[in-house]
Amino acid sequence: MNQMAIAALKNQYKSFVQSMFDEGVLDNQFSQLQDLQDSSNPNFVDEVITLFCNDAERIITEMNRYLNYQNVDFSKLDSHVHQLKGSSSSIGAHRLKLACVNLRQASYERNKEECVEAFNSIRHEYCLLRSKFQFLMQIERRIVALENNQQ
Repeated sequence: MNQMAIAALKNQYKSFVQSMFDEGVLDNQFSQLQDLQDSSNPNFVDEVITLFCNDAERIITEMNRYLNYQNVDFSKLDSHVHQLKGSSSSIGAHRLKLACVNLRQASYERNKEECVEAFNSIRHEYCLLRSKFQFLMQIERRIVALENNQQ
């Protein structure tokens, strides 16, 4: 019974990840991340996603703070968006990375209105990504729990 449940969950996981690739939410960097997970570290992807989300939320909060100032410090804003772009790129969050590129361009042009629009796009892409990652992690945890019960 557990074998069938594990197989079904693994198929669901694989299909969901594929849909994220098809939608452009993820790129091949995420596949490389998955390749680093093995039996010696079965929670690797879960841990990396958790760290990414915690870091992204902190950075997004900081960027929001800078954009709410009357006079935006574009260099500080750019520093934060550069961090988020790097983190997004390393985890394979393709659409979030592209949204960061747009904010960096608006920041470079010192255009507050475009920065706000680009930032809203970042928030939207991050919320979408986070909810999809949360669903993936739920499936992953169920697989690990079932596999551990078999041992």
